[in-house]
Amino acid sequence: MEHERLGRQIGFLLEIDKLKTILRQSYLLHADRQENSAEHSWHVAVMALLLVEYAEERPDLSRVLQMLLIHDIVEIDAGDTYCYDEVDKLAKVEREQQAAQRIFGLLPDGQSEKLTALWQEFEAGVSREAQCANAVDRFMPILHNYYTQGKSWRAHGVTKQKVIARNIRIREYSPYLWEWLNSLLEDAVDKGYLFE
Repeated sequence: MEHERLGRQIGFLLEIDKLKTILRQSYLLHADRQENSAEHSWHVAVMALLLVEYAEERPDLSRVLQMLLIHDIVEIDAGDTYCYDEVDKLAKVEREQQAAQRIFGLLPDGQSEKLTALWQEFEAGVSREAQCANAVDRFMPILHNYYTQGKSWRAHGVTKQKVIARNIRIREYSPYLWEWLNSLLEDAVDKGYLFE
């Protein structure tokens, strides 16, 4: 029985190695390549660790970190959906639900349900912890775009209004961070990194 449990856990760990092969639209700051989803998950977890102090209401950081470490695992099957692609977003929910069922289903009972519930909580974005996780998940690509001179924004014709509409939830988490981001977006428009 114990060997079966460990075998399922190891199988899951081997499966999620595939997350390192899923490319996102954001580019690395110091290399001319796109980041992968595993790199993104690590980076936003560190971001949450540092920026949690700006939350209006402090979340349970342990829970936030758990969400951030698993939130993109579904991309192994579903792929990364570019957040400004309105057409691809229509089928995203179904693709990701099927992926969550398969991938988290590799785990033993108890762990499978726990990770599925964490992922669902992140997707719903209602709890204080999910709001924090969603805020940093959205914050990081803005930084990547700004510090790569809008490489992905310009390639996809993204406007400032689209960025604001997509990321307004950051304001709910932290008005202070939202104000700082708005200044960054204004500067991005002034520098030609982002379309007006």
